[in-house]
Amino acid sequence: MTIKSTLPFSDTVRVRYSDTDAQGHLYFANYLVYADEVAGFYMEQLGLSAMNPRQAPCFIFTVNVNCEYLGECKAFDTVRVCVGYSRLGRSSADLAFEIYNGDSTEALARGSITQVFTDKLTRRATPIPAAFRAAIIADTPTLA
Repeated sequence: MTIKSTLPFSDTVRVRYSDTDAQGHLYFANYLVYADEVAGFYMEQLGLSAMNPRQAPCFIFTVNVNCEYLGECKAFDTVRVCVGYSRLGRSSADLAFEIYNGDSTEALARGSITQVFTDKLTRRATPIPAAFRAAIIADTPTLA
């Protein structure tokens, strides 16, 4: 079975028992944790050291999150999290995500994360670093 996502990057996550709620399915906020984690791996691949703030040219603040829950995910399921940028502004960007059951390929969730790139000292909006913008556009040419 093949997952039908147009997003350029994906990784798998195994749902830990501790990530579930009393009803036995993935706690709703953990869908966002999984999306954020895979987004960080994607940003690293694109050349932005977001995981190491000392090396990063700027901070990235999440200012809005949207998630539509489509299916149930349970402990020990393997999920595929797909991510990619869907909008680039001057100092902000939207990162789309989709989460699928890794075995059945059922869509479990989809949404977006709005990021604002900020100066590390002033914490005010700053342009998206040129090299990172170029890497995003190279990976998703429709954003040019």
